[in-house]
Amino acid sequence: MKKVINTTDAPAPIGPYNQAIQAGNTIFVSGQIPLHPFTGELVTDNITAATHLVMENIGAILTQAKADFTHIVKSTIFLTNMADFAEVNEVYGSYFEDNFPARETVQVSALPKGVSVEISVIAVKA
Repeated sequence: MKKVINTTDAPAPIGPYNQAIQAGNTIFVSGQIPLHPFTGELVTDNITAATHLVMENIGAILTQAKADFTHIVKSTIFLTNMADFAEVNEVYGSYFEDNFPARETVQVSALPKGVSVEISVIAVKA
């Protein structure tokens, strides 16, 4: 059974998708960009601030699904510049205490709205 997860505490989808879908105990969170959910402003001038906002958006969606960062089993990070990897990695890692999820980080030529980072996750509730 498929359940749609949406919250006003994260940016509304900018296309034909939902913020997340829960299928059984698994939550598939769509890629989040550094878009402020309340002002609609993008954070594009500071990769550290942008990554924090992306992670906060992911956290809000997980909260709506009654989950948190400890439930994440897989992450995908998309960057337009691999030179940002160290800063993104530091921010990303600060949202986990241990038992980090599986992950890949890939460089892409462009991301929606011209942002430099997008992250999607898969979480599993026990």
